[in-house]
Amino acid sequence: MIDYEILKVIWWLFIGVLLVGFAVMDGHDMGVGSLLPFLGKDDNERRVMINSVAPHWDGNQVWLITGGGAMFAAWPMMYATAFSGFYWAMLVLLMALIFRPVAFDFRSKVAATKWRTTWDWLLFLGSAIPPVICGVAFGNLLQGVPFHIDETMRPIYTGSFFGLLNPFGLLCGVLSLVMIVAHGGNYLTLRTEGALQARARNVAFIAGIVSAVLFVIGGLWVWAGIDGYVAVAGLDPAGPANPLAKTVEIQAGAWFANFASVPVLWLVPALGVIGALGGAVMVRANKPGFAFVLSAASLLGIILTPLLAMFPFVMPSSTMPNAGLTLWDCTSSQLTLEIMLFVTLIFLPLVLLYTGWAYKVMSGKLNSEYIEKNSHSLY
Repeated sequence: MIDYEILKVIWWLFIGVLLVGFAVMDGHDMGVGSLLPFLGKDDNERRVMINSVAPHWDGNQVWLITGGGAMFAAWPMMYATAFSGFYWAMLVLLMALIFRPVAFDFRSKVAATKWRTTWDWLLFLGSAIPPVICGVAFGNLLQGVPFHIDETMRPIYTGSFFGLLNPFGLLCGVLSLVMIVAHGGNYLTLRTEGALQARARNVAFIAGIVSAVLFVIGGLWVWAGIDGYVAVAGLDPAGPANPLAKTVEIQAGAWFANFASVPVLWLVPALGVIGALGGAVMVRANKPGFAFVLSAASLLGIILTPLLAMFPFVMPSSTMPNAGLTLWDCTSSQLTLEIMLFVTLIFLPLVLLYTGWAYKVMSGKLNSEYIEKNSHSLY
């Protein structure tokens, strides 16, 4: 039997891995979809872009589904609070995700220009909206979410949908979109040729630099104007799920406390900046393989930075700080975490092996000539 406290940390790490996996794997699909109406200058080029991700996008979306399922099983109170408080945002996210499979399947059913253009824009919306919403959510987590917990341990959200669209939240949303555009641009540079590849290279270069700049701006914004949360008493890492048992204070600079106490953690945000800039340099040097790896490393650094900053908080409360949820007091039972860990250790390696095999088998360059020769068997 694994110690309960260690299990809680393991599942915090696993959920972080799933979020990064979603950003890296489904992120380049969404990056390509976000660029579709702008980079593809004719139907063949747009079909090249679509078919570069078509064999993988639905499998990559498993990372999002698994992440949501893991949150439901490991952090049920956090899941309940997030999916009720962010209800309208989640509904918009779901509708956007529905656009993607429909657009992939129906776009090439009819050769009419208006038909295909309509589906191209729906695929754009289905690709661009999810990262924006995810970024806005992270921005609001760092500021604290307006919810409280009543005497029956029921979390009650007191904010609004438009309240989520605050300046810092929108900055994080734009950063999220730009970083997946950079990642998608690097992927297109790796998989395409000619004029389309040149345009993708230019976009990836610019987006990589912009994502690094926005990430630094976001960090400075947190340092200068966003107070963090600190549990000063009553927090028991091995105790039961009771968020109200602790005392929480709001302190300036608290989100940097973990980095100050463990300086090696600064390597994580540094990876976010260096990976984005390094990816831009590599794609400009026509080394798209290295650029793709570096942009993936940048996503790793950018996503893990707020998770490390908030640790052990997973959802702080701005209206009732003591009710803020941490990984110590919103987690499922020890038996639940043990069963989930056993299942994950079996199936996660299988998913990774299958994904690697699929990308290896369906690798290689795509161009307009290939699309024309195989127009009836491709998207």
